[in-house]
Amino acid sequence: MAKKSGDAYQILARKYRPSKFDELIGQEAMIRILRNAFSDNRISQAYMLTGVRGVGKTTTARIIAKGLNCTASENDQAVEPCGKCESCISVGEGQHIDVLELDAASRSQVNEMREILENVSFEPNVGRYKVYLIDEIHMLSTHAFNALLKTLEEPPDHVKFIFATTEIRKVPVTVLSRCQRFDLKRVEPPLMQQHLHSIANKEKIPITPEAVSLITRAAEGSVRDAVSLLDQVAGQGGSEIGPEAVREMIGLADRGRTLDLLELIMKGEAKSALEELNSQYNDGADPFAILRDLAETIHFISIIKVSPKIANDVELPPDESKRGLEMAQKLPMGVLSRTWQMLLKATEEVPNSPSPIMAVEMAVVRLCYVQEIPPASELLQKLTGQQSTVKVANTNELGVNVQQHAKSSRQIHKTEQKSDENKLLRNTESIISEELSNNSKFSNQSVSTVKDAINPSSNQQSENMHKRTVAEQHELTQSVFRTFPGSVFRELNV
Repeated sequence: MAKKSGDAYQILARKYRPSKFDELIGQEAMIRILRNAFSDNRISQAYMLTGVRGVGKTTTARIIAKGLNCTASENDQAVEPCGKCESCISVGEGQHIDVLELDAASRSQVNEMREILENVSFEPNVGRYKVYLIDEIHMLSTHAFNALLKTLEEPPDHVKFIFATTEIRKVPVTVLSRCQRFDLKRVEPPLMQQHLHSIANKEKIPITPEAVSLITRAAEGSVRDAVSLLDQVAGQGGSEIGPEAVREMIGLADRGRTLDLLELIMKGEAKSALEELNSQYNDGADPFAILRDLAETIHFISIIKVSPKIANDVELPPDESKRGLEMAQKLPMGVLSRTWQMLLKATEEVPNSPSPIMAVEMAVVRLCYVQEIPPASELLQKLTGQQSTVKVANTNELGVNVQQHAKSSRQIHKTEQKSDENKLLRNTESIISEELSNNSKFSNQSVSTVKDAINPSSNQQSENMHKRTVAEQHELTQSVFRTFPGSVFRELNV
């Protein structure tokens, strides 16, 4: 005998989907604003809900639609929908005639949008408001967005728009400016674990806290993903579901074994690191997940190095916190940063490689051998020291060359100066001799005396010069200057 449709199994993600604001988790700021808006009758004409997958965008849109048309409050919209009236039940089932839930991915063209907007002017049939709930609105075409703008800016009083999207950047600014925007956050791990434990207790699923922690880590803040994983792991049965069953199911590597692999890499032991990698791979760990876990561990150790207090976080197992703190004390920040960059590069190579495990193995080999390279500061210090030695040697050689050049220059200068002096004296002697010979005032002896006074180059001339008295030299010089014209001395540059 076939089972009735009411006896069909309902997945946990739908069974425990929130139907009231009180049941939403991790979105306290948005809930507070919406409750105040309902209480003060300040409901916007359009809401834009954005966030990652599984954080409650569509669920929140349905709760708002329930509150707008809940019949528990006869005069105004309900701050908290009752969930029991016909309107709330029909909205939850997607069957309310005045709540149109649309998927923009399947109705993205402008003609379809115009057909929808043609009915905006009509009054709601049974509810207070006609609510247009459009999911993944970023999938609409440009013309469809343009067709929506006028109605969105000045809709009738009985019309409300609620949009949901995971790609808020693809929504035109002209649409965003006409909506109240709410950014739904990822759910924090402690709150997620509490939520999963509550569901496991209600469903009588025997699961350990370590297994719940692994599910939370794999969900990455998505409530729907976490509850779906819990539903999946519950099918394994057994007396108690432990972390090994979760790792085997979703391909996660043990964080302790990830630390073991990272320690071998940092020691440069390529053979042992590859053996540990292949052991995790044979135990069911996904190669890309191993690489991602290594990157997360490097990030974790880097944060601990900057702020050691994070190691005492209650969310982390004691062994993991202790080992992470020890590695943070040993490894310099330069090595951690370099490893992080290499892991990021490796994550880009894995999807494009013919075999993911081969790409991860090559990444591990590179990481092992790069540990033999000294840090950049040490290389710079060595390079700077070598440059200083070369600089000193070059400076000494340059000093010797400069000294030799200066000595040669001085000798050349002295020789040229002496040559110029001799030339000047010869010219002076020639000119004065000619003038003295033509002048009858001076005898031959006077001419010889003047020559000796001008050019005392020989030893004999020097001795005669020293024998003269100062008065005789002065009188002779004055006589020469009085006798000869100024042109003689101008020719001599005297």
